[in-house]
This record gives sequence, C-alpha cells and structure tokens, in this order.
Amino acid sequence: MSVVNRELEKQLLLSLKHSLIVSCQPVDDGPMDKVEHVVAMALAAVNGGAKGLRIEGVENVRAVAKVSPVPIVGIIKRDLADSAVRITPYVDDVNALAKAGASIIAFDGTDRRRPASMLQLLDAIHMSGCVAMADCADYEVGLMLAQHGCTFIGSTLSGYTDNSAPPFEPDYNLVSRWVSQGLNVIAEGRYNSPERAAYAIGLGAFSVTVGSAITRVEHITQWFVAGVEAGGNTSTVENENAQDGIGALAT
Repeated sequence: MSVVNRELEKQLLLSLKHSLIVSCQPVDDGPMDKVEHVVAMALAAVNGGAKGLRIEGVENVRAVAKVSPVPIVGIIKRDLADSAVRITPYVDDVNALAKAGASIIAFDGTDRRRPASMLQLLDAIHMSGCVAMADCADYEVGLMLAQHGCTFIGSTLSGYTDNSAPPFEPDYNLVSRWVSQGLNVIAEGRYNSPERAAYAIGLGAFSVTVGSAITRVEHITQWFVAGVEAGGNTSTVENENAQDGIGALAT
C-alpha cells in the first residue's frame, strides 16, 4: 500500500468538512464548454460559498487551479471502446491531473472491466502526492477502497452502472451505511436541491457535491420548461425528472 500525503489529507479534512463542493462541468460541446467559462463558473461558485470544486479535464483543472482559493477535485472523463469506466481510467490521467494542480483526484471505484485496476489508480494518486476519492456505486467496493487508504468515498455512480434509468432520489441508504463504518463520505449524484444536500449532511456525510443544479444551464432550464408545460402537475414533473436522471452527468 502506498503512503498517503497526510499533511494534505489533514488540510482537506479540515477545510471540506460539512461543506459544498460544486462540480463545474458544462454540457459537452455546449456554449458554456470553454475553459474561460469553466473558470468563471468556478469562481462564481466560490463566491457563493463553495469550499471545493470538481473540475474535469487537464486544461480546465490547470486554469482553475491558477485562480482558485479552494481545493480542486480533478477528473478526466473518457469514452473507452472496451470499458464502461469513464472517470480517470488511466494512471497517466492521474499524473496529468496532479501536475495540473488538483488536490484530490477522483477515479471510477466500480468493479468493472477497466484498463487500470482500482488499486493501481489509488497507488498512483498517493505517489503523486494528491489525496484520493473513489466514485463508487457499491457498498462493499467503497469499504474496500477506504480500507486501502482512499480518503474520500463518493456515492457518485450509484444508479449509473447499468443501462436502466437512475432512481429519482439520491442513494441515502448507501451514504448512511458507509457513514456507519466511519468513512469520509462525499454524497454525490442527484443532490439537486438544498433540502437533499442538508439531508445527506444530517445522515453524517462528510460533504456534498452538486453539479447540474448549479452549473448546467441547459438542464436547469429544461426542468423549469417541464414544470411550466406540466401546468403545475407535480407528479408529472417528478416523473419526467426521474426519467431524465436529474444531475446524473455533472458529478
């Protein structure tokens, strides 16, 4: 097992506890999908009180790191021909994110076919001097990674590892189970309201990550359009939101 950067880990455990991390990931190829817009979103989120930022892509991480006063969770998303794993699948990705200025590097923490094993990625993160976060979907895998020195365990991929539509609500049960084992849980995935974020903290989550509900203008607009077109029929709106998987892709 590689050695964790305890000094950085200590700083992050102090600065991010019971805080909001904002994921600044524009819709791919949308009008906001430019480095300067990502930087602007990140700074606006910090001005609003975010204590951490989740940023995708080396260029974006490098640009945000130059101006951000808060730590960055860095990821690289890839679409691989032979694996469903998308989040930071390669050791080279880890090294590139570390050089770009990420404090935390998140990787896919699911037991699926992949180019580099979870433990290889975890070791690479520790060797880079950064702190690790695993984006998980399964209780046992999250527990295993925490036992191997992964500082933060996220519920990021719960509901997104098969082809079915994700559930409407966040996976509160998964968060609660990990909390009961003493893990530093970052609640992520479908936390699209302040009430949901508050509930996760009440369950004992270390912090909460919110993406689409803050930084994806297209998604937010679609939700309001659906509400207007439904004419106030709450059940209809909730059904449409559940089918769309609110907040699914901006984590």
